[in-house]
Amino acid sequence: MGKPFNYGGQAVLEGVMMRGSHTMAVAVRAPNGHIVVKTEPLNEKLYTGPISRIPFARGLMMLWDALGLGIKALNMSADVAMGEEASLSGPVAWGTMIVGLGLGVGLFMALPSLLAGLVASYLPSEWLASLIEGIIRLLLIVGYIWAITLLPDIKRVFAYHGAEHKTIHAYEAGAELTVESVRSFTTAHTRCGTAFLLTSVLLTFLLLAPLGQLPLAWRIASRVVLIPAIAGIAYEFIRLTARFIDRPWARVLATPNLALQRLTAREPDDKMLEVAIKALKAVLRSEGILEGEETDEASANPGSGSTAD
Repeated sequence: MGKPFNYGGQAVLEGVMMRGSHTMAVAVRAPNGHIVVKTEPLNEKLYTGPISRIPFARGLMMLWDALGLGIKALNMSADVAMGEEASLSGPVAWGTMIVGLGLGVGLFMALPSLLAGLVASYLPSEWLASLIEGIIRLLLIVGYIWAITLLPDIKRVFAYHGAEHKTIHAYEAGAELTVESVRSFTTAHTRCGTAFLLTSVLLTFLLLAPLGQLPLAWRIASRVVLIPAIAGIAYEFIRLTARFIDRPWARVLATPNLALQRLTAREPDDKMLEVAIKALKAVLRSEGILEGEETDEASANPGSGSTAD
């Protein structure tokens, strides 16, 4: 084992999605207890082509692709965990994603800027106003994540998130992909999407504070317009700290991001680990890294396979 490609994924309904360089696999625990694995081809050029070597641009492209993959993975998991009637597809799925993005931008970007802008004229410097804005944004993000952890279904999703992290850690360490082996690894991972949120808050402060005092409308607009730039820089920052995580300076920079994952990546049970391992093994088999065929009846792949966009 041990290709240099960075494998990733996300938690879904009663399961885990794992992403490779040209295949996505979603493993879900069905109501009958069996693990159903579905696979789908990816845009290989995005992950291994020229765009993957262009700093900042690759981050924007991969983050956008990750949103689309997330919708597909959730839809696949809903088919298995909740039945076909619960799934979203086509325009409905993309419409849901666009509405969600709009609400996210409004709540976590525009609202903190609006609140800080209302008091900016009473403060001695724009740096202080931007600091207050950053604190409000951070409190909203952390508060939102904490609030949804109170929901039982979300707790299970976050536990599957922990299973995903543990499994990727085990693979990257060259450990055996078994429940007993994977169990010992940490639930925190430097390339986690949660890290992207915290990094974006800091970058928003550093990039926008030097703009000085702006009218309220321009203040809010500047935060929204610069989201692509912030996203691109955040992606490169996370990639850099993950690459050099064995260095003291990188560990210091990554500490806040890893701490925030205590909310979003919970300790999974062994059945959840089994699901995450099935998902990663399906990707590794499809990419020729892991040999042999899956023979366990509980992890059979009924009615699944590659589907086109």
